[in-house]
Amino acid sequence: MAELRTEEEQVEALKKWWQENGKSLVLGVLLAGAIIFAWKGWQNSQQVKAETAAALYQNLIQAVALASAPQATEEQKSTAAHLAGNLKTEFDDTAYARFGALLNARLLLDAGDKDGAIAEFDWVLSQSEDPVMTVVTTMRKARVLASKGDVSAAIALLNGVSSDAFQVSLMELKGDLQLKNNEPVKARESYQQALDLAGDEARPILVMKLDNLAVEG
Repeated sequence: MAELRTEEEQVEALKKWWQENGKSLVLGVLLAGAIIFAWKGWQNSQQVKAETAAALYQNLIQAVALASAPQATEEQKSTAAHLAGNLKTEFDDTAYARFGALLNARLLLDAGDKDGAIAEFDWVLSQSEDPVMTVVTTMRKARVLASKGDVSAAIALLNGVSSDAFQVSLMELKGDLQLKNNEPVKARESYQQALDLAGDEARPILVMKLDNLAVEG
């Protein structure tokens, strides 16, 4: 009888526990299942999004190749611009959209639309957290600004960027812009700094630029 009473007490205790905690347990299980389901769904959607963006970017590359040809039609140019715009609109948080904007900037420059190209560069810079893309885009924007005659702004733009991997190229471009801005002394300093940073790396064009300034000096 003692054993039976113990079993009965255990059953009653289990019933009581279930009454007090059963609902919350079921809800917890359901909630956990919903979270897992949502997470898998999000992962799948992200994969589909990345694959779609990649496919669209591949189409853009082909379209840009056609639009860049000497015999390109206006329709081919419009197609490339449309694809680049779609990437920015539908997949703005992907690297494909930023690469697409850079490709579109090249087409705009080919068409003589420097302001349009700068707008594309600015969009990339506002979206990108990749230091390499930031430096490359900044250098391209500086060249376009200089070609528009705003050399001082281009130099100031470069002053706000630093990169160990691109420091030589940055200093060389800075020297080019300073020379264009009638600042030969500063240009010589930038070229020399770039050459020092290059170390044993062969930079024949950079050496030639520095030698030419020495002769002129």
